[in-house]
Amino acid sequence: MKLEAIKLDLIAWLSKLEDQDTIEFLQVVKESQGAGADWWDELSDVQKDGIEKGLNDIKEGRVISQEEVRKALGS
Repeated sequence: MKLEAIKLDLIAWLSKLEDQDTIEFLQVVKESQGAGADWWDELSDVQKDGIEKGLNDIKEGRVISQEEVRKALGS
C-alpha cells in the first residue's frame, strides 16, 4: 500500500474511532513528534503492557490480515 493510501486509510479509521484510550495514546505520539521526547515514556503502564502484548502476538504469529477482518465483518 502506498503512503498516501495508508494515510487516507488511517484518517478514515481515526474519524470513526470512539476508544478514548487509543485517541489519548495517539495524541501523546503526535505531541512527542519533533519535541525530542520519547513518546514511550509518556505512556501509562497499561498502554505499555498493551503494546508489548500486541508485539508478542505478532512474534508468535497470532495475527490476521485487514482483508480477513473485512471479510469476517462483511465489508
